[in-house]
Amino acid sequence: MDNSDLAPTPPAIGTRAEFHAAVAWAVQAALARQARRLLWVDPDFSAWPLGQPELLSTLQAWLRLPQRRLVLLARHYDEVPRCHPRFVAWRRDWAHAIDPWVAPAEAAALPCVLVDDGPVLLQMFDGPQLRGRASLDAREARRWRQELDAVLQQSEPGFPVQTLGL
Repeated sequence: MDNSDLAPTPPAIGTRAEFHAAVAWAVQAALARQARRLLWVDPDFSAWPLGQPELLSTLQAWLRLPQRRLVLLARHYDEVPRCHPRFVAWRRDWAHAIDPWVAPAEAAALPCVLVDDGPVLLQMFDGPQLRGRASLDAREARRWRQELDAVLQQSEPGFPVQTLGL
């Protein structure tokens, strides 16, 4: 598939709303090109639109395709249940296709990046200001995948579907 088969032109990112639209664009692009893997990286995912019904619907359509994996990499997932309860509940049904990982403490600071197994890339340059870019740059996406896969190899599983407690 060439880039013409993807979702519309990558959106600009300069506000929270534009960041949320860019995440939705990236998931739609992954669905359109039937990407097998999405890799989402963020220190804590607190600013992501994980609870938006439209995003979850598109993500669910993508996960229904055979052999799809959503890989999450974070420093910690402490904010996710508080900020995104809808995502936490939705994830219970899709736990078999979602791999959450916790980066090692000695790893460099985690970026805010979304990349698929092709050219789709969403990269944030300034997290607090939510400035970044979305693109269809296969070379840059490959570089990010290689860099992040090296961190994933040192990471541990995290964010269990059910927490055990006494």
